[in-house]
Amino acid sequence: MELHNLKPAKGSVKKDIRKGRGEGSKRGGTATRGHKGAKSRSGYSRTPGFEGGQMPLYRRVPKFGFTNINRIEYQPVNLETLQSLVDAGKIKDVVTFEDFVALGLVNKRDLIKILGRGELKTALTVYGHKFSKKAQEAIEAAGGKVELL
Repeated sequence: MELHNLKPAKGSVKKDIRKGRGEGSKRGGTATRGHKGAKSRSGYSRTPGFEGGQMPLYRRVPKFGFTNINRIEYQPVNLETLQSLVDAGKIKDVVTFEDFVALGLVNKRDLIKILGRGELKTALTVYGHKFSKKAQEAIEAAGGKVELL
C-alpha cells in the first residue's frame, strides 16, 4: 500500500451533486434542466396522463355503457355449497348470516343470495337476504325453511 493507491472504503464516501450552484459546479446555469420550456421552470408539475400536448389516451378512448349507482350486489351461495358444509359437519340444522361469515363464504358487509345449483338432501333453516325461486323450492322440498334477513 502506497500513497498513490489509497482509497476510502467502499460506500463510505457519497458524492452529493449540488445542482444550480454556479458555473464551477459543472451544473450551474440551467441546473441540468435544459433551456426554456415548462420543465425548466420552478413549480412545474405535469398532470397524470399528459402526453406532450397530444390528446391523451384517456380522452381518445370512447366511453360507453351505463353504471347503475343504485345496483345492489349480492354474494352468491349455492345449494351444493350448503350440502358440502353439512357433509363436512360444519353446519347442523340452522344456517345464519354469522355462520356464513365464520365459514369465510361472505364478508360481514355482504348481502347473501342463495342460488339453486346443486342438490340439498338435508332439512335446513337458511337465513339469507334473497333466494332464487329454484333454491327456495329445493330447501322447502327437503323439509327446511327459508328466512329473509
